[in-house]
Amino acid sequence: MGGSFANEDLDLQAIEKLLGASAVFDWETLNSGWQVALQGAVAPGSTVCGVVFPGTQTELAEVMTHASHQRWTVLPVGCGSKLHWGGLVRGGQGEARSPLIAISTGRMNRLIDHAVGDLTVTVEAGMGFADLQATLAKAGQFLAIDPAFPERATIGGIVATADTGSLRHRYNSVRDMLLGLSLVRADGQLARAGGRVVKNVAGYDLMKLFTGSYGTLGVITQVTFRVYPLPETSQTVVLAGKAELIAQATAALLSSALTPVSVDLLSAQTVQALDLGCVKGMAIAVRFQGIQPSVEQQVNRILELGQSLGLASVSETEVDEALWERLRKHMTAEGQERAIACKIGISPSEAVSVIEQMDSIELPETVWYGQIHAASGLGRLVFPDSVSLESLLKLRSRLQTRCGFLSILQAPVSLKQQIDVWGYSGNALDLMRKLKQQFDPNYRLSPHRFVGGI
Repeated sequence: MGGSFANEDLDLQAIEKLLGASAVFDWETLNSGWQVALQGAVAPGSTVCGVVFPGTQTELAEVMTHASHQRWTVLPVGCGSKLHWGGLVRGGQGEARSPLIAISTGRMNRLIDHAVGDLTVTVEAGMGFADLQATLAKAGQFLAIDPAFPERATIGGIVATADTGSLRHRYNSVRDMLLGLSLVRADGQLARAGGRVVKNVAGYDLMKLFTGSYGTLGVITQVTFRVYPLPETSQTVVLAGKAELIAQATAALLSSALTPVSVDLLSAQTVQALDLGCVKGMAIAVRFQGIQPSVEQQVNRILELGQSLGLASVSETEVDEALWERLRKHMTAEGQERAIACKIGISPSEAVSVIEQMDSIELPETVWYGQIHAASGLGRLVFPDSVSLESLLKLRSRLQTRCGFLSILQAPVSLKQQIDVWGYSGNALDLMRKLKQQFDPNYRLSPHRFVGGI
């Protein structure tokens, strides 16, 4: 359990005058889904007073202005699917009991512009990812991101957490597809960066800054993305076997002229959970998308590579989408509130050995899942809540000695109180704190949720 939950110390009537009573919910009137999400996001000693739902950018700015004048702590949120990621939010700096209010962009969910010919789309931050993909699909296009919890995630939340998945191999990260954004600052002022055309680079650094900022610098209100044509077909090949052979296959693939959209290394227990029949052991999952002749040719090349190395293989066509959906659910611990989900990073050349050596870190004899994007070295590890704090710290230490990292996205509140969830050991913390001071000098936006207590 996180902080206390009540409507004391904060008068929501002023917000009701701005938005109307139907847009304001104190703790007692929130549904259980919101209550559970907030309980996993705040630290003991903080008071969550409710959630408000502005319907427009102007209303959001008015609420933020009022919150700034009242010195409230604000937790920006979309629909709450990733509130349990990151550090535990606390009251404003120096005010352990500062009342906290969540501001949701969930009702700011309109399509602003879809320039089909220019391959760009502009939407409000509260639009659901699934809703946007359905809209784009009508024009034969899609947003090339595969985030966690796609049925519930909002576009603003995806940007705020820099959340993308295996498609980053072909399409890069969220920030690489972001062309523009609008936001409301901590003081209620509106700001904008970038534009609605692919060639517009104005404000590029600001867009990078807000991508992955976890709601600590401002509230994103609109975003513009580049989009892509829907592929004609999609097919996946999984090669499995001994670690040294998987390493050889990975190196050969990454140095080839093949153009997969996803290349992921999977631990043996992850492969087993995917239920791929006779395929066992560590594996590499390679996905191709495009026109049928190209996909078929590239799939055959990968199958030939696997055969030459003596690797077991399976090629998925009809269940291609289902395979990646199962993988996503396992690697985001969907429906497992007490599971521990970690984001890791390592040199791509060491990714296979990291997965291979996991069993030597004195983990309990239980199921854990591992996935690393082969080209970037970024990945996920998922453990049951029975894994010890000592084991997590040992794993983090081993990754850091290899110039890698381990950050805890999801974990029980009791564990997050015992560990620095980010574990950041780089040299940019002073700069990040100066940026926080510039954008949110009173530490009112999601304090302590990000690196270094930002």
